[in-house]
Amino acid sequence: MTTSSTAAPALDLGPEPGLQAVLLDMDGTLVDTEDFWWQAEVSLFAELGHRLDEQDRAHVVGGPMTRVMEYLVARTGVDIAPSDLGVLVNQRFVDLLGGGVPLMPGAERLLNTLAAHGVPAALVSASHRHVIDIVLRSLGADRFAFTIGGDELPRTKPFPDPYLEAARRLGAEPARCVVVEDTPTGVRAGEAAGCPVIAVPSVAPIEPAPGRLVLPSLEQVDLELLRSLVASRVQGAATHWM
Repeated sequence: MTTSSTAAPALDLGPEPGLQAVLLDMDGTLVDTEDFWWQAEVSLFAELGHRLDEQDRAHVVGGPMTRVMEYLVARTGVDIAPSDLGVLVNQRFVDLLGGGVPLMPGAERLLNTLAAHGVPAALVSASHRHVIDIVLRSLGADRFAFTIGGDELPRTKPFPDPYLEAARRLGAEPARCVVVEDTPTGVRAGEAAGCPVIAVPSVAPIEPAPGRLVLPSLEQVDLELLRSLVASRVQGAATHWM
């Protein structure tokens, strides 16, 4: 099943007076694919005669494809256009996905909880549509109201556009939508959109900050916590304007 970015009417957000939706990243947050991306990049560059290290990994994790490929070309001096390199990395990554994608600990429980309580979930990823559709075979497209890919908007993460677009489609206020992310890039996007953010770091460390909760695993994320984050954000905004 393919879920595209085609505009849809606002959904019925159900009985939640505070929490209106949960907006979830994909790679490294719901599914354990960050190692797949890194493996694809490392193996390809090894064939091109260049060795990538952990410092490179910290630079590329969670980044949009264009920025990552530009960084790797500049870093290694490889004689290939970033756009062409992106095609090669994407194909290698897709090949690695062929055997299925493992879910992150707590991901299935969280998605089931949201569904059971009628809380809309949207998948908001920097990955391109064809990659999302492959991963959804393991993750389940029916778990989400819709999905947004990094190639479906003019600007993707770290810009707020993907999360603002997700809130718009839901007819929701960003302050009442909790973003769940695993990378600094994604966290910046969620915060720039005005959403409370839960960070569950996968590769690169993420420091706590106002409006941001850092947890070791999705297993610590439950409905009570999601509601409390929205309540704190909404109450804080009301106090600010008093």
